[in-house]
Amino acid sequence: MIVIYTDGGCSGNPGPGGWAFVVSENGEIREYRSGGDQSTTNNKMELTAVINALEYAKANGERDVVILTDSQYVKNGITVWIHSWKKNGWRTSSKAPVKNVEYWVTLDKLNDELNVDWQWVKGHAGIAGNEECDRLVRMETAKFL
Repeated sequence: MIVIYTDGGCSGNPGPGGWAFVVSENGEIREYRSGGDQSTTNNKMELTAVINALEYAKANGERDVVILTDSQYVKNGITVWIHSWKKNGWRTSSKAPVKNVEYWVTLDKLNDELNVDWQWVKGHAGIAGNEECDRLVRMETAKFL
């Protein structure tokens, strides 16, 4: 099993942003990846972080993954809302198209291929993996400011 913290954010929404994930092993950060975009949204960066984290796990032969995210949007989207969205042709309960659908389709496929335990963690609460992700997100965002 692999444990991965994820985070994404931007300066302004939309605006320049960053995403990051860190792999935690026995409470220590083993590895990390990060990136950014000159013009994006918080939600796109949160989704990009988890997509990259799951692609990393899959590429490294990991099937059982714990994702720790501070994004309720990501956690609720992939564990609750996505079932209705798919049933309704990728439309919300108000019949509007799901925002960021291309990200959700990719995330849904990865989620189906792996055994993912989705967990929410409080952001900015001193949790080492989350704090490191936040630092990397700010570093990536700063490249575009």
